[in-house]
Amino acid sequence: MEKILVLDFGGQYDQLIARRVREQNVYAEVVPYDRITPEEIRKTGYGGIIFTGGPNSVYDPASPHCSEQVLELGIPVFGICYGHQLAAYLKKGTVTGAEDFSEYGKTQLYVAEHPLFFGVPEKSVCWMSHTDYVSEVPGGFHVTAYTDKCPCAAMCDDTHRIYGVQFHPEVTHTQYGTQILRNFLFGICGLKGDWDVGNWAEQTIGCLAEELKGQSVLLALSGGVDSSVAALLLHRAVGDGLTCVFVDHGLLRKNEADFVEETFGKTFGLNFIRVDAKERFLSALRGVTDPEAKRRAIGETFIRVFEEEARKIGHVHALAQGTIYPDVIESGKGDSAVIKSHHNVGGLPDVISFDRIVEPLRDLFKDEVRRTGALLGLPHELVWRQPFPGPGLGVRITGEITEEKIRMLQDADAIWREEVGKLDEEKRPDQYFAVLTDTRSVGVMGDARTYGYTVALRAVSTDDFMTAEWTRLPYEVLERASGRITNEVKGISRVVYDISSKPPATVEWE
Repeated sequence: MEKILVLDFGGQYDQLIARRVREQNVYAEVVPYDRITPEEIRKTGYGGIIFTGGPNSVYDPASPHCSEQVLELGIPVFGICYGHQLAAYLKKGTVTGAEDFSEYGKTQLYVAEHPLFFGVPEKSVCWMSHTDYVSEVPGGFHVTAYTDKCPCAAMCDDTHRIYGVQFHPEVTHTQYGTQILRNFLFGICGLKGDWDVGNWAEQTIGCLAEELKGQSVLLALSGGVDSSVAALLLHRAVGDGLTCVFVDHGLLRKNEADFVEETFGKTFGLNFIRVDAKERFLSALRGVTDPEAKRRAIGETFIRVFEEEARKIGHVHALAQGTIYPDVIESGKGDSAVIKSHHNVGGLPDVISFDRIVEPLRDLFKDEVRRTGALLGLPHELVWRQPFPGPGLGVRITGEITEEKIRMLQDADAIWREEVGKLDEEKRPDQYFAVLTDTRSVGVMGDARTYGYTVALRAVSTDDFMTAEWTRLPYEVLERASGRITNEVKGISRVVYDISSKPPATVEWE
């Protein structure tokens, strides 16, 4: 199978590069820069290498550097942002830091004729985010693009097939970013683009069947898209060797626990166990207000519940989870900064009693998971269910969690989803939910003073959940939702709409 190595130098959007490559039906693997040697790269047979961005300066002694030998393997190399600067530095070019040359955001790009820019007009818009820049290209290189502030927005050494761009072709803000990536993959690397999710699913089922033969597997089933697809993959691989344990922790959306039990216990006929652990989770969260502490408490309680259920079943060899790529990214990978811990990645306790953890989806992005679910026969309404965090409403209630707050949020969230759900499917946001803030404010109801909580409504549009734009919903939808929430949900007196995009915010509040 042809594949691309994405060498990770610590940028937060490194996985987005891999996703853009996969969109072209080329498999991409992300490996931290210090976890693979030049010899291992050569033996693996990568068709190309992409150096990612990163927050450091190449002259910083603590900055991530790979060996210059990577550039001498004869494999095409494409450096992006920091990766572009690193390639220049390793080949004895000059990288300069100067505030006068900082560029952030949309920037006018001017390109020369070159195979990397085939189909790209001489002038277009790219997305810049840098202070350092290549002020002098190495010997054998020449400049192929520039901006008004950056004299070397792109460079190349065609003889050794080394290329670099200062801007970010992987983000949608770069007008011809996809074309540039395609030019590298197909024009320069000579790849065919023969990878697809369907083949991946078949191969994964075969691998799981071999690896887990004769073993019992316990799946942490939440009923969301990720764990649902993981359940079907594992069921195809091990059959009755799979037991799905659904923990009703009391932090689910309204009526969700019953829906999950009906769907998986009866419709799909999987080995299904529902555990009522509401009181246990509330006890673990009592007095906890820090978001990371909530996630850790929820993660550890999850594992302890699963351990107990496993002991009831008998010896269980493996714990399976619906972890996907964005979970891994945001929990910190390699030198990447931690944005937040996910209960099934960074929130796991140090010691658990299972022989191994199985995460069949950890290399897939959300859209790839959905496509896999559709191929496996998961019903449309489940494939396109709203994403829901593993810790549930625990990270959608700011401050301490109480039964009363859970009740308020469940009711407000149900109203919000119902009102947005009335829109035509193509007009709906990719994710929408309510958050109960810890802010209380004065209100007036029935000529009496009230002092209720504030609910924040959230709706975002995205194609990868790595970046997201807040959705411009019709005012009528916002008005209906606000009116219903303040009138129908006791304890809430104010509704606000979150118009923050990702970045700088995340989709979830905690």
